[in-house]
Amino acid sequence: MKLIENPFLGQGLNDVSLAGIPMPSVEAAAPRALLARCPEAGATPLVALGPFAGAGAVFVKDERARMGLGSFKALGAAYVIASEAAAGRAAGQVFVCASAGNHGLSVAAGAQAFKARAVIYLSRAVPEAFAERLRARGAEVRRVEGSYEQSMEAAAKAAQEEGFTLLSDSSWEGYTDYPHRLMEGYLVMAAEAGEAMAEPPTHIFLQAGVGGLAAACAAYFRKIWGAGVQIVVVEPEAAPALKDCIAAGRFVAASGPQSCMGRLDCKEASLIALNGLARDASAFMTISEAQSVAALQPLADVGLETTPSGGAGLAGLMSLAPLGPEARVLCIVSEGPEA
Repeated sequence: MKLIENPFLGQGLNDVSLAGIPMPSVEAAAPRALLARCPEAGATPLVALGPFAGAGAVFVKDERARMGLGSFKALGAAYVIASEAAAGRAAGQVFVCASAGNHGLSVAAGAQAFKARAVIYLSRAVPEAFAERLRARGAEVRRVEGSYEQSMEAAAKAAQEEGFTLLSDSSWEGYTDYPHRLMEGYLVMAAEAGEAMAEPPTHIFLQAGVGGLAAACAAYFRKIWGAGVQIVVVEPEAAPALKDCIAAGRFVAASGPQSCMGRLDCKEASLIALNGLARDASAFMTISEAQSVAALQPLADVGLETTPSGGAGLAGLMSLAPLGPEARVLCIVSEGPEA
């Protein structure tokens, strides 16, 4: 486990690569109103664990049943496609993306609901069982014999050459509109958690891949709870994309082996997420493969079965020295055990 304090807290990075990149939205009303119209919409629970992992009280936002798709990702791409449908632009479109997991399922579900098509690129690391789940939602699955980053390149190439609409959950220079709106969908989860907490937490642990969940939630929680809460971003040691950028003081790509935290195994941060988290996160930490796996049984013992990716925020909490009886901690279990 490695942890660094964020020297840019409250101000953000002054990096030329972030010039013109928007900050994450904090306006939850629009996505809440639109997603409330979905057939399987409904708030997910906030589970109170009481004393846990060396903290006096731990609260877990349980996203495992979100909209019947098993992950917080249901809030993202489906919201973008619903927004396009509300503007009369979804029917007949082909949305293409790369996915390390649940983003693709949200794209597929949104496309199916609004008479569009989905083409999903998967790297070799994504299990075939997940590909079958995508096909069951009507998506066309295309395999890439390479990394997640190579599947992203293939999706972008297909969008350009075949006239598809690229719907990525990451962002880069010249591509921010859709990912910014997608991250706005995640504010539904953050707003629900904020309303369910009787008192503000002292600490929040947020797992990150490209950083969309962490950045959206951190921005919203800073809005409602202010500067007092400690927000810690948790990444795999094998993919410290955000932590490496903060350490360098600029955007850099990370490197490392494949991680068992597959949904978090992203070597390049979303620029929108980096922009927001450089301002809003208190600290960045990495956890090992062993630490992520060690968290699974304690979580299962309290009825929160998940994956190494889904439980990574709690694994971060468990890998630290005890925070003590005064600590009130908020974490997110972001996906179910078969996600």
